[in-house]
Amino acid sequence: MSTPLNHHPRLAVTMGDPAGVGPELCLQLLNLKQVTSICQPLIYGDASILKRVSAQLSKSPADAFSITVPVISWDQFQQNPMEFSQPAIIDMGCENLQSLSPGEVSAPAGQAAFCYLNRAIHTCLNKWTDALVTAPLHKEALHQAGYPYPGHTEILAEKTGADPIVMMLTSPEITCSLVTTHVGLSEVSSLLSTERICETIQLTHAAMKQIRGRTPQLTICGLNPHAGEHGLFGLQEEERIIQPAIEWAREQGILIEGPFPPDTAFMKRRREVTDAYICMYHDQGLIPLKALAFDDAVNVTLGLPIVRTSVDHGTAFDIAWQGKANVNSLNQAVELAIKLIGVRR
Repeated sequence: MSTPLNHHPRLAVTMGDPAGVGPELCLQLLNLKQVTSICQPLIYGDASILKRVSAQLSKSPADAFSITVPVISWDQFQQNPMEFSQPAIIDMGCENLQSLSPGEVSAPAGQAAFCYLNRAIHTCLNKWTDALVTAPLHKEALHQAGYPYPGHTEILAEKTGADPIVMMLTSPEITCSLVTTHVGLSEVSSLLSTERICETIQLTHAAMKQIRGRTPQLTICGLNPHAGEHGLFGLQEEERIIQPAIEWAREQGILIEGPFPPDTAFMKRRREVTDAYICMYHDQGLIPLKALAFDDAVNVTLGLPIVRTSVDHGTAFDIAWQGKANVNSLNQAVELAIKLIGVRR
């Protein structure tokens, strides 16, 4: 069963951890006319939680958190998924959420968040929806529920069978792709390989060509201080592992410069000539990205058989269910998903 091409894109939007800011972000998204006029967001979550959050925030501007769309049970939806043609809440009816409190880590919340994501992936793979957009998970809650994944990226890889994949965060100000993701800093060097860096470069180049509509310019960072200073620092990763990947990329016609010392690679003059950075580890890329574009960046998983975008922030338990969360990153994730759908078609 496939989705027709002449419709507004259908997006499976997961609510994320129900104890975090995901529920209020989803409610805000459903009330953004600039979103619902260009796509059909289907919120994969629990209606009971969304109703609680809506009621709690009723003293906020009424139109921001109200529920104005149909609530459809998961069983009803999967019986004829193409029947529904307007924004809606797809109610998973997860158990043990009655006593859930905002801002608290719990196994029921982790179980529910995994359920939303798993079923959303299923609908994308079956082409019932055109793309997946995710609100944040809480890794500790996932682990308490018995799902020992570091995050969305690893779940998506397993559920779709995709290999290789790359985590890329993008914004108008700065874009970073990560060679390694959710691993300890002491593990990074042993996980680096020329092959993995080549994969990251290739997928990033292809994605940024789609997004920018032209051949992108990439910048690659070194691993060590001063990019190793010709072998003075580290284990010569720049010479042994990174440089061969750069040479391979240039042979493929990819525009790439580096490796640059990480402490100067993100200066304004370098950012102005860079479409995307290739970063060796998580914080090397995410510290400058979140410092420069926390509310605007979008997380994209490259290499999947489906389009997947996400917010670039966490569950923000400290402000959950208070109406303080900024919906801009989720809105940007929706807009980028729509753009990527159009490119794939």
